Amino acid sequence: MERARATLHALVADASAADLRRATDGTRWTNGQLLFHMVLGYMVVRALLGLVRTFGRLPDGFSRVFAGALDAGTRPFHVVNYLGSCGGALVFRGGRLTRQLDRTIASLHRHLDRETDGSLARRMHFPVGWDPFFSDTMSLLDVYHYGTVHFAFHQRQLTLGG
Repeated sequence: MERARATLHALVADASAADLRRATDGTRWTNGQLLFHMVLGYMVVRALLGLVRTFGRLPDGFSRVFAGALDAGTRPFHVVNYLGSCGGALVFRGGRLTRQLDRTIASLHRHLDRETDGSLARRMHFPVGWDPFFSDTMSLLDVYHYGTVHFAFHQRQLTLGG
């Protein structure tokens, strides 16, 4: 997480306005929109922690049904995901974007420091159609790691600096 935080700070500091408006490689977003989306991945982790903690205490079938219901809404999810990052980049850019990631990662560190081996092993089913990095079941530890995997994948799609 700290490497992603330092990377985002460097990317934002070095990016010109023209860089941020440039199309990315393999997405419909601009670099600025994709930078927000990369931060959003960590924000999503914060939201998912409560779900995994809750569903991880329930019988397996509960999260399987929940994930199935979410998977049924995959098409609208992708539209919201795309448009949300377009809009989010209008609000969160430059220093505001880096501060948001700083706050989010600080919060994740605080939560992670309080986790036990047992809590990190809790699992739930996930809507695999929503994200290529979601597995059928994911542990709380997997969810903490998701933000970093998501960030690194999208970093390779940026076309900053030239």
